[in-house]
Amino acid sequence: MRKSLAAALLIATAANAAYAQSGDESTRQVSGVLGLEANATKEVEQDTVHITMSAQEQGPDAATVSRNLTQKANKAMSVAKSQSAVDVHTGNVSLYPTTNRDGKITAWRGRTELQMTSKDFGAASRLASQISDQMQMDGVSFSLSREAQEKTQAELTNQAIQAFRNQAQNNVKAFGYSGYTIRQVQVGSNAPTMPRPYAMKAMAMSASADAAPPMQLEGGKTQVTVTVSGTVQMK
Repeated sequence: MRKSLAAALLIATAANAAYAQSGDESTRQVSGVLGLEANATKEVEQDTVHITMSAQEQGPDAATVSRNLTQKANKAMSVAKSQSAVDVHTGNVSLYPTTNRDGKITAWRGRTELQMTSKDFGAASRLASQISDQMQMDGVSFSLSREAQEKTQAELTNQAIQAFRNQAQNNVKAFGYSGYTIRQVQVGSNAPTMPRPYAMKAMAMSASADAAPPMQLEGGKTQVTVTVSGTVQMK
């Protein structure tokens, strides 16, 4: 019994000593940890235009309205298919009744859309003008293509990593250490792919013109940022 008790005490003492030693090492390691963050940013031209064309109809019955909308959309799509510089696909389609105070249906209204996307701003503007007799311009926005974004991010990643290393080296010297090792690091970037709305005034002028000339489109710039953050162990 005494031997068992002595053995248990010996094991407990060894465990406490190991835990204390581990705690001391952990404290020593954490004491020299430095958190850092570095950024690299670049303004780039938005290279993709998004145009929404729409047609609206009103009539005495749903079938008439639907047929007229389909005819307009088909005519516009046939023009769009004659070229390859602009990607065109159908958008939202809606058909709904209008009622009087008594709840009786007095007419039907409908709306259909074509969505146009292209990196060739001139071709997109010309196509919008060509189908303006069937559909009006309802919205214009711009975005950065995935290819351009990835190319810019690759360029900025090297810059951000170098900035992180420079920060680490400068701070290590300022704190009186001779060097450092990286404990953990994360590399992240923003994703400016959401379309930026174009000027509403210009849209309204183009949509209301009798013979809409091609509109000069300018996408403007957006910022791409790469961030490198993490911790280093000063030594």
